[in-house]
Amino acid sequence: MNEQLRQPVREIIELLVTGRYAELETLTKGVRLSAQEMAKAISDYGRQLVMPPEEAFQLMDVVEIRNAQPPRWSVTMPLWTQAEGRSDLSLELTLMRGHRTFDIELDDIHVL
Repeated sequence: MNEQLRQPVREIIELLVTGRYAELETLTKGVRLSAQEMAKAISDYGRQLVMPPEEAFQLMDVVEIRNAQPPRWSVTMPLWTQAEGRSDLSLELTLMRGHRTFDIELDDIHVL
């Protein structure tokens, strides 16, 4: 299942890296974090996000949420910055199996 989850996680990270917070808020329906809260979390960290290397997606921590309907997974992924490479900042998501894709909730962006 991790392979199927990589693409939506990659897309979320790309939106964060490019600062497209309003688009990300729309995609996640702003359930947990608004565009302003996303921007503040990144700004407060004080470093420029970059896309992680492809092999970094093996570091995704994926936990299936038992007995959830539709099926859902809790995902934590470390983020990368230009200055540090792998940073202390992490992305927490809930992905739910949708009709054709995944519905996504952005739960948090924080320092581990």
